[in-house]
Amino acid sequence: MKILQINKFHFVQGGADRHYLDLGKLLEERGHTVIPFSMRSEKNLPSSYSKYFVSGVDLRKPRFSFSALKIIGRIFYSLEARKKIKALIKKERPDISHLHNIYHQISPSILSVLKKNKIPIVMTVHDYKLICPNYQLFQGSKICEKCKKRKYYQCFLNKCVKNSYLASSVSMFEMYFHKLFKFYEQYVDVFICPSEFMRKKLEEWGMPEPKLAVLPHFLAKKTQALQIPLEDYILFFGRISPEKGLKQLIKVMADLPDIKLKIAGDGPEKKALETYALKNNLSNIQFLGYKNSEKLQKIISACRFVVIPSLWQEVFGLVILEAFRLGKTVIAADKGGIAEIIQEGNTGFFFRDQKDLKQKIQSLYNNPSLCEKLGQRAKMTVLKYDPEIFYQKLLRIYRFAQNKK
Repeated sequence: MKILQINKFHFVQGGADRHYLDLGKLLEERGHTVIPFSMRSEKNLPSSYSKYFVSGVDLRKPRFSFSALKIIGRIFYSLEARKKIKALIKKERPDISHLHNIYHQISPSILSVLKKNKIPIVMTVHDYKLICPNYQLFQGSKICEKCKKRKYYQCFLNKCVKNSYLASSVSMFEMYFHKLFKFYEQYVDVFICPSEFMRKKLEEWGMPEPKLAVLPHFLAKKTQALQIPLEDYILFFGRISPEKGLKQLIKVMADLPDIKLKIAGDGPEKKALETYALKNNLSNIQFLGYKNSEKLQKIISACRFVVIPSLWQEVFGLVILEAFRLGKTVIAADKGGIAEIIQEGNTGFFFRDQKDLKQKIQSLYNNPSLCEKLGQRAKMTVLKYDPEIFYQKLLRIYRFAQNKK
């Protein structure tokens, strides 16, 4: 089968990109031809199809200029992406298309081209962009659903995108434009939701229920726990940004000076949190920065347990599975799809508030045998996220989409 995989980044920028690339490898290992379509970037992995990729654009800093107006037009509907996908389809004639994150850099302009060429469209939903202008259903420091019932003007009023009226207004109008023409609802045959929580949330916000399927992500590498002696620290690893709740965790750790917290990762909030820890003399907190996969595995293997203090409604929780695979139990916020992975008291614990988090960290840290017991149970949990199980379920979704042509 020829499978057209589409994602705006052809390198690892975040979890969605890692899944897109891991899935490409999985499909190729099973004998399929994978054809990538993405955006050009010096960070991209090599690809013989790169000449078909759309031109690169940086949307990180909102500004107003003549060139910015051109970029805004591309966010709404990219004529370049439409032209490039036409050429790629004409050359390769794929059997099915699998979309990931195409918002902004690619846009839904490619969908009608795929449909016109009778290519079934499957889309993995990695975030809340289909219903929320800022992707997260989160604003400031709390969950936000003010845009429900298509009240996207709330995005502008609350400066939900990059704390900017300009960026927020663009995202607001983009949502109204895409919903007016129902690009995704009309053309996508199946939306793959990584969690039941995501499926219910999309249905609740008006996405077509018959098109929603649940398929949790898989773990790409069958890594075993390393034979590394345990050290006296607990761990957070992942993106360091406001919705991840790290500031709340750091405040808890201020009351637990005898317990060391290591933070592995990078992100927009890292510098501010480092400054906060320094000003408050929190010597029990150590920022490790970004670590590659091999180094991160060693750090996870040596920790007592992992803490995931998310404030937003997590779509899935791949970092939890990565911890489980290495025999580590997890204390986490009961938010979004996380509740579908952790079994309370069996593979980990949920906390209600900062007081409860403090108590659970202290209690679990002082009970190494319980850490070990829960970690071993957690290792068994990851068996159901095996690549082969995922692949067989994905094939059924592909066949369903093909039968809808």
